[in-house]
Amino acid sequence: MSAIDKLFTSLRSENRKALMPFVTAGDPDLEFTGEVIRELVSRGAAICEVGIPYSDPIADGPVIQASYTRALEKKVKLTGILNMLGEVAPQVPAPLVTMVSYAIIYRHGVEAYADELSNRGVAGMIVPDLPVEESPQLAKICAARDLSLVQLITPTTPQERALRIAATSSGFIYYVSVAGITGERTQLPPELVDRVSWLREQTPLPVCIGFGINQPEHVRLLSPVADGLIVGSAVVRRIAEAASNGRQATLASVGDYLESMLAALN
Repeated sequence: MSAIDKLFTSLRSENRKALMPFVTAGDPDLEFTGEVIRELVSRGAAICEVGIPYSDPIADGPVIQASYTRALEKKVKLTGILNMLGEVAPQVPAPLVTMVSYAIIYRHGVEAYADELSNRGVAGMIVPDLPVEESPQLAKICAARDLSLVQLITPTTPQERALRIAATSSGFIYYVSVAGITGERTQLPPELVDRVSWLREQTPLPVCIGFGINQPEHVRLLSPVADGLIVGSAVVRRIAEAASNGRQATLASVGDYLESMLAALN
């Protein structure tokens, strides 16, 4: 059983939900990324999602795109990111997962990338652009190493394709709340609850919702139908303030924000 499987088994037995923040690796630098992860977990994050910067973001809005650009301009490399994760993963009780483009995995070597994560204690990978036709092979590689392969289902994914994606996913399913890009939103689609409810009836996997979630009101709306909620742009925006507000103040701001969302969740 993978670390993420164990986490959700425990959470379900306690009738609790997971809050999963997203951070960009290397923004403003890898040392601070490690500090942010430790802070978020100490404040109650159940899982941390770590974005691997990519020059051609797939569905990322302006806040996360800008963070990727800043990290790449500072010459952040995959090896450095993996080394940082290898230092942090044993220090925190929450699983870490990478949000990574399949192009990066393919270029690095599919089995080599899986080995890198496994050897460093990382729990899995979220691969937003993985073609469903390629997913069975990667699913086998991950399963052999007790890694979770998290895939995305969107509001525009046909039901038949959604079931195929779910069949080769593990750990949890990342349900995209809105069609489009990431970013903080004031409102979420009214049909979102029904769509997630349908999906949860089709798969035993936990379903976590991301994209646009940034307010306690969103948490209260979605927590009855979701196993977890993913918060990205609101966290990354606060981390970007480190340059002007100072690192300790930024850590406090990020942690306080997470606690406010957790209070609404549980």
